[in-house]
Amino acid sequence: MEDWYQTAFELIDMRSFSNLWYWIALAVMWSTASHWVLGVPYDMITRARRFGGEAEEDLRDLVRIYVNRLLFIADTTGVWMLAFASFLLTTLALLGFVYGVEFAQAVFLLGLPMGLVFALSIRTARRIKSADGEGLYRMLARHRFMTQAIGMVSIAITAFWGMWQNLALGVL
Repeated sequence: MEDWYQTAFELIDMRSFSNLWYWIALAVMWSTASHWVLGVPYDMITRARRFGGEAEEDLRDLVRIYVNRLLFIADTTGVWMLAFASFLLTTLALLGFVYGVEFAQAVFLLGLPMGLVFALSIRTARRIKSADGEGLYRMLARHRFMTQAIGMVSIAITAFWGMWQNLALGVL
């Protein structure tokens, strides 16, 4: 039985960048982030744009709910969230890139871009709130495009850094 565990751990490397689960989590995270635009599923946006009527009313209601929720959170705890996120990301960056902790590097490369997406979400929510629904589809589409752009750059940087780490440590 012990031989099986040893074989399994030789096949499945438990380090971050050579672990398949890390890359699955990265893909799921960005897929989910680009599908849910300010908390609203993108298929609902396309359906409302295509058919209008009740689907558009539902979209406007859902966007209003999520925008108000996001702005409430940002207005009440924004400074504390920013301080905590800055502390956490700085700690991860120092541990990862100064002290060489690979797990901290991996979490930092997940967290920093998602922090940018969160800031972008707050910005878009404020614009939607002040626009009173004018150009809603354009703002949601632009937010989704920017989220996907951040995701593509993030995935590329993470992949290059992960390959560099794996080659530098001689895993491959």
